[in-house]
Amino acid sequence: MPWARIISGLVAIVIALAIILLGGWYFTLGFCLLVYLAQVEYFELVRAKGNRPAGKTTMIVSQLLLVTATISSELADAVLPVAGTFICFYLLFQPKLATISDISSSILGLFYGGYLPSYWIRLRSIGADLHSLPLWGYWPDQWSEVIRMPKGLTITFFAFCCIWAADIGAYTVGRLFGRTRLSDISPKKTVEGAVFGVVGSVSVAILASWILQWPFSVPLGIALGLLIGIASLLGDLTESMMKRDAGVKDSGQLIPGHGGILDRADSYVFTAPLVYYFMTLLLPIAQAF
Repeated sequence: MPWARIISGLVAIVIALAIILLGGWYFTLGFCLLVYLAQVEYFELVRAKGNRPAGKTTMIVSQLLLVTATISSELADAVLPVAGTFICFYLLFQPKLATISDISSSILGLFYGGYLPSYWIRLRSIGADLHSLPLWGYWPDQWSEVIRMPKGLTITFFAFCCIWAADIGAYTVGRLFGRTRLSDISPKKTVEGAVFGVVGSVSVAILASWILQWPFSVPLGIALGLLIGIASLLGDLTESMMKRDAGVKDSGQLIPGHGGILDRADSYVFTAPLVYYFMTLLLPIAQAF
């Protein structure tokens, strides 16, 4: 593995751990920056196909959606259709008639680049009443008592660890032992790497469920690990499909050894809502028994 990839990956992990720990508006501001950079790359891919999306408008309403998600999860769901309507109105009154592709790519930019990532903010906000810093930030008094930390902090941390395990496992095993191509969308991905990536995600999720003392820890850990591992892989393949359609190798060159923000954040897009609803719907049902 190239040293540039290792070092930039470690720096990204340290930054991610810092904002996850702090939570509150610190987490939101970090995610707002990440989403902005990712949407810049996304709209560059869209324009490479000759489309004229409402890029700036979409990025502005996406930022508003992320801020709203910090204040109220329910209100963020209401912002989505309003933001979509505003984007369509903007394209409707442009000097040159917008196409279906212009509208579709703009709405996808809002959904893929703004709405789905907002679930990470909603997830981290669970238990946000346990804050000890300004701007709803948090700093633990006892590092050893993980079970007493805010639920949003612990599950966000472990969800990120599952994604990291899936990415690292798939990359390493795929390069060393991969022989069977997984999909023509991304020729370098192999079945062996994908399977080991999911296994890595499941292993971390089982460990997390045991540490957090969930009921039925092994079945719930397996379910969460499978959700994250498979969604992470699908997110990666979706972004590869967009790059392939746009005729580019990487979405950008911002991260040495990795490419652009989208190249590193693609695994996190579809996992966010799944983990959030796992925590807010499935886990409470299991705890009721």
